[in-house]
Amino acid sequence: MDFSTLTYETDGRIARITFNQPERLNAIGPERPGEIRKAVELANADDGVHVIVLAGKGRAFCAGYDLKHFAERTATNNLTQDMPWEPMEDYRVMHQYTEDIMSLWRSLKPVVCKVQGYAVAGGSDIALACDMVVMADDARIGYPPVRVWGCPTTAMWVYRLGPEKAKRMLFTGDLITGKEAAAMGLVLESVPPEELDARVEALAQRMAGVPRTQLVLQKLVINQAVDAQGLQNTQMVATIMDGITRHSPAGTAFKRMAQEKGFHEAVRVRDSGEPIPQR
Repeated sequence: MDFSTLTYETDGRIARITFNQPERLNAIGPERPGEIRKAVELANADDGVHVIVLAGKGRAFCAGYDLKHFAERTATNNLTQDMPWEPMEDYRVMHQYTEDIMSLWRSLKPVVCKVQGYAVAGGSDIALACDMVVMADDARIGYPPVRVWGCPTTAMWVYRLGPEKAKRMLFTGDLITGKEAAAMGLVLESVPPEELDARVEALAQRMAGVPRTQLVLQKLVINQAVDAQGLQNTQMVATIMDGITRHSPAGTAFKRMAQEKGFHEAVRVRDSGEPIPQR
C-alpha cells in the first residue's frame, strides 16, 4: 500500500509506522488520520506482527494539526465554516479523524509510541491513543489549542491522568517535558534522548516474544475497563465541543487574527499568557 505521509514496514514480529514529513515536524494534514488507520489495519491483518511501534522521523514526533492549513487560509472548509455554522458537518469530519486516530487504541496488537521533540495538540491525541508512550526527557507534550480554538477529541487526558491533573493540563494548555509527563503518570517513562531508540526497541522486542493471542487477550480486557468508564460517550461530546471552540466568538477571532497577522503571531498571542481576544 502506498502512503503519502508515513512509512510502513515490518521487521520480524514488529510493524513500524513512521510519520515521514520531517520538514513540517510531521504536522497533521487531511490525509494523515486515514493513513494511520490503514497502516494499523495492515499490521492487524498480518499474523506475523505481534507489536506496533509508532514514531516520527526527524526532530519531532508530531507538531499537531497543520493550523497553517486550517486556520491561516481565508477559504472556508468543513472545520472553519462561515456562519451560520453547520455543526453536524463539522462533527462528521472530526469524528472520522478521531476514529482513525483511535484505531491505535483499538488495534488488536499493542502499540508503543516513541516521542522526541514534540507531541503537541493533535500529536498528543495520537500519542495518547497508543498503549504505551516512551518520551525523551527533553521532549514536550501538551495541548495548547485548549487556550482557544480546540478541544482534544480523543479525550484521553482524563483517562490517563484522572480529573484534577487533566484539568491542570487542559485549563492551561501548558507543554510539559518527558520527565514531567512520566512523573505525572501521563506516559509510561522518560529516558535521556540518546537512550530513546534503544529503550523503545527493548520494550517492543520484549513484548514481541509473547504469543500474539496472549497480547490480544490482555489488551482487550484492559481496554474494556476503560470503555466501561464511558470513553466513547466522552469522545462524542469532546468532538462536538471541538467544533464549538472553532466557531465561538473567541474561535472566530483567533482565525481572523491568523488570517490577518499570520499563524505564528496568532499562536504567540495564544500561548503568551496575554488575555486572548474573546470576540
